[in-house]
Amino acid sequence: MNPAGLQHYSPQGLFDTDGLHLVIAGRRLVDIVEDLGCTPVYVYSRDVISRRIQALKSRLPPQVRLHYAVKANPMPEVVNHVATLVDGLDVASGRELSTALLSGMQPADISFAGPGKSQWELTESLAAGITLNVESETEFERIVRISRTLNKTANVALRINPDFELRASGVKASGGAQPFGVDAETAPGLLEKIAASDAKFAGFQIFSGSQTLRAEALIEAQAKTFALARQLSQHAGLPVRKLNIGGGFGIPYFPGDAPLVLTPVIENLNALLAQYRKEFATTEVILELGRYLVGEAGLYVTRIIDRKVSRGSTYLITDGGLNHHLAASGNFGQAVRRNYPVTIGNRLGEPAEKVSVVGPLCTPLDILAKNMDLPRADIGDLVVVFQSGAYGYTASPLNFLSHPEPKEYLA
Repeated sequence: MNPAGLQHYSPQGLFDTDGLHLVIAGRRLVDIVEDLGCTPVYVYSRDVISRRIQALKSRLPPQVRLHYAVKANPMPEVVNHVATLVDGLDVASGRELSTALLSGMQPADISFAGPGKSQWELTESLAAGITLNVESETEFERIVRISRTLNKTANVALRINPDFELRASGVKASGGAQPFGVDAETAPGLLEKIAASDAKFAGFQIFSGSQTLRAEALIEAQAKTFALARQLSQHAGLPVRKLNIGGGFGIPYFPGDAPLVLTPVIENLNALLAQYRKEFATTEVILELGRYLVGEAGLYVTRIIDRKVSRGSTYLITDGGLNHHLAASGNFGQAVRRNYPVTIGNRLGEPAEKVSVVGPLCTPLDILAKNMDLPRADIGDLVVVFQSGAYGYTASPLNFLSHPEPKEYLA
């Protein structure tokens, strides 16, 4: 399905159309918005999420468990749905932990990573019985003290900062000096302390980066991850029950982006599991993904409230902008601003015109689309930003200039 009026992007059958209208979960987008009674709104497709997860799980080796990184989209309804489809949840804050526990996921299948866990977060994690990914020696000491106070056995894994990074990744979280995890070369000393403590050792989390579309980069990183895990396991002196190899799977956002080709990545995983069968025969290998599971299932929808021409340039002014979708505005790490895929959700197939879409904020940074060919639109029409299911709502400065927050809706 390739609705007319979409620039540089094909939804590849993710969403349907009905004449001029975008359709989600069998309903026209305009009808969903009318029922909600307001814009802006994030609309997430339950069906698109399900199909993505089921398609991936059907191809993963049996030894590999799929976990969802809740930080990608922590909306409770989304997490509750995803929890029925994946094997575990990974959280990065106390609030995400509460959401994960309420989803029905078993505590044994929930883990917590983050370099600055508070006393409350550690206490709640220990009380719940989830796995804590240890980020430093001092954090481990805090965990031991709290666990003794609670008379609880701490379930801990060691998060490793490897000496390599995920090439061609949008976000690098390894290699060199990092606030994340324990440097690989200093990990053996901490492993000895864990082995000598009354904590229960789960294994390793080795996360090297995210948002890559290059299969060869993922293959290289996974090979290095398994090799490092084998090396470290020799120091652990304990069974490695879990090996979280991170994720890194990206989704296409910009002109020229091609979807990640999964086949060589899956083949490589199978080969690595065979190569390290002896060392990790009973190890649960965890693939932790966020945006790859939910990113393409989300739409940001905002209404045009004004249309104006300034010195030959046409602007569509909407009721939402960078305060709701910082990433689409280009102000969330883009070195050079590029347009997300955008369309007019109730004008598909109309003749195109070159316009810029800007939000209501009093700043020149508030741009959702710059000089894009979009269907001819008027006041009241709906601007739709695709690829908005991850790091949209919660990664944005919602209180900037005190405009109302957007709604979220799982269709």
